[in-house]
Amino acid sequence: MHTVIIGVGGVGGYFGGKIANSGQKVSLVARGRHLEAIQKKGLHVKSINGDFVAHPFMVTNNINQVEKADLVLICTKSWQVAEAGELIAPVLKEDTIVIPLQNGADNAEKLLSVLDAQHVLGGLCKMYSKIEAPGVINHFGHDPEIVFGALDKSISDRLHKVKEVFDKAGFNNTISKDIYVDIWSKFMFIATVSGLGALTRATIGEMYENLNTREILEQTATEIYEVGKAKGVALPKDLVERILSFISMQPYDSTASTQRDIMEGRPSELDNFNGFIVKEGQKLGIATPTNRFIYSCLQPMEAKARRLS
Repeated sequence: MHTVIIGVGGVGGYFGGKIANSGQKVSLVARGRHLEAIQKKGLHVKSINGDFVAHPFMVTNNINQVEKADLVLICTKSWQVAEAGELIAPVLKEDTIVIPLQNGADNAEKLLSVLDAQHVLGGLCKMYSKIEAPGVINHFGHDPEIVFGALDKSISDRLHKVKEVFDKAGFNNTISKDIYVDIWSKFMFIATVSGLGALTRATIGEMYENLNTREILEQTATEIYEVGKAKGVALPKDLVERILSFISMQPYDSTASTQRDIMEGRPSELDNFNGFIVKEGQKLGIATPTNRFIYSCLQPMEAKARRLS
């Protein structure tokens, strides 16, 4: 199996590195100083589960140099997914599998807008990681896991082929029985802590500890739940309660990547998180006042970051 990683940040770098380090064929599509560092010295991964250096089969910024892929992992930011789907056209075979792993609720739909449905699975990952320096990935929280599955809930041999790749790489992975439920559950967590975290400049632990901000976290999650249910996702009735409990168990000083992007003046996934809920709520006739407030307060910063990027 030849795995191609599009986007070699905290997610793509870690999982691509793990697959390559297990002796499997991996090509990384990266850019800039990060690309140059990996080409010269390999991909260095610092991890709470053990450090390693991976030497992928190929590292390039030119997709036309990459051999045909059996599996493509899209690990860009959520607003780049459709563009990434168009980018990978030269490496697709009839049976190539494409899985988006970034945060967001509609990444599979973005891929379906540019790729044939036969290629696309739904997916998500769970971990805290980032680029620490060019060529260096830092995994600093949560035991890494990929959850993936067919959009129509079917179980097929191709899912088990993907699982074989992930099992050999040595990280947790699960074939989902309902990938939309899993995607929206992860989305509820990340969108809830990201926007409010950026607005308050507080860690996840600080937000949960404070009764006032904890209430806002619950309101944010409840609105996401109502939108998800209205879109036909079979979310369990106690999901908001479970997400709040999950938030309470996060490392006290942890922050989400979107929060860090906003605080550091970089373009973020704000539009794909709280902004997405506001827009979907409008379409569906569901009030989302908490998400709207958070999104409205942060949107000027986001617009400025995009002008300067």
